[in-house]
Amino acid sequence: SEQYEHKTVKRPWGSYTVLEIGDGFKVKLVEVKPGCFLSLHYHKKRSEHWVVVEGTARIVKGKRRFDFQANESTYIPIGCCHRLGNPSKDRLLKIVEVQAGRYLEENDIVRLKDDFGRLAKR
Repeated sequence: SEQYEHKTVKRPWGSYTVLEIGDGFKVKLVEVKPGCFLSLHYHKKRSEHWVVVEGTARIVKGKRRFDFQANESTYIPIGCCHRLGNPSKDRLLKIVEVQAGRYLEENDIVRLKDDFGRLAKR
């Protein structure tokens, strides 16, 4: 497989770095700043597996909320509303995200709630 050049993308809540891309999968390191939350959203074309590697992850899946620590993981099926956040006041949250599906582009996101004004205009 061809060598993939790691690229870090800054976001208002932190950043992500794509570590690997393959046929039907993408692996990212996601870093969330203290007190920040990504949008509540879902994907139409991919599922995601999240493994916490550092810090505490506050994860919303459907109507339930969970706190995961390092070495804990969860699965987000296609179409499941979900949100990732860092409830810590001073520690960075790091997770490894494995996306699986035939289409893995960033525009496969339907935002329902967002702290940074990024909701699509209806």
